[in-house]
Amino acid sequence: MARPVRLVLASQLGSDIDGAWWPHTASVASELPELIGVLHASLGEIVDIGINWSPTEGPVDLDSIVTGARTIDRPGPRRPRLMKVEGKSACAKLLVVPYMTSPNLGAMVMRCAAGLPAVHADRGTTLWETAHNVMGVAKAESAMWAGRLRKAAAKSAVEV
Repeated sequence: MARPVRLVLASQLGSDIDGAWWPHTASVASELPELIGVLHASLGEIVDIGINWSPTEGPVDLDSIVTGARTIDRPGPRRPRLMKVEGKSACAKLLVVPYMTSPNLGAMVMRCAAGLPAVHADRGTTLWETAHNVMGVAKAESAMWAGRLRKAAAKSAVEV
């Protein structure tokens, strides 16, 4: 591996967000094999991966998620990118931290996603608040995504 996989997992899985993955580049597909390799130890053999975004969606800016800023190509805030990785032993729902996120914000979001405590000096700072707001939006999106997946599965079961 040229660069280490930037991944954190909570000590217990099963929440709306179980951790975060922070790719080094915009090419998520090229970094996916390394992610799978690292997750194998925690989840067992990876059997399925689901994402909540389309390939045509551009990268998201974490600050725009929090502020609700509009972009030229899309008239509303973008959803945080989530990835559900299912292994034979366990499943993890990951927030995908955009590759272009600043090192300080990225590190803080990673800590929050894994449920790790913040250093006392960080509490109450704009960076800490932004990271916690990003996690709030990500958890809400995860819950909505899970609901959509359940409805789709129920519909498929009825059609069969």
